[in-house]
Amino acid sequence: MDVYAFMDLLQVEVKGLSRYLSEDDYQNATNDAMRETGWVFPVVADFRLLWIKQRAKRNLFFYLFTESAHKFKYEQINLQHRFEHYNIIIANMDKAFKNAMEDHPEEFLDVTGMTDTVGMMGTKIDAGFGYSPAGEDITYLPENEINFVPRKD
Repeated sequence: MDVYAFMDLLQVEVKGLSRYLSEDDYQNATNDAMRETGWVFPVVADFRLLWIKQRAKRNLFFYLFTESAHKFKYEQINLQHRFEHYNIIIANMDKAFKNAMEDHPEEFLDVTGMTDTVGMMGTKIDAGFGYSPAGEDITYLPENEINFVPRKD
């Protein structure tokens, strides 16, 4: 799916809220979603399309949230509820995205700071050779065998 078809899809999915959003909002939400996920258009994988769409919708809701915050007044209950609902929606979407990153870290390897790639691959920093204090080669003794089984701690 290309970026223009994606923005059209976003407009369809947010339905009646589209009247409160401009074309720039859709473009900005899409750009922010691409930066968050590290993916660029065209996006063809269903998993990636789902999550870039979710992040773009989250960004649109955040725009509406900030607009509602600007209009917020204590005495107007309906605006207070709208404000709270956007806040809950955004929090739930962020939580779902975090869970998706934890469940499918292989999809987010190219996103800096989003996943623990070292923890995924494991590391063993060692010269590979061992010597006794007397200078004898003890590399291949059984007690110097490298254990590659991951530990739980």
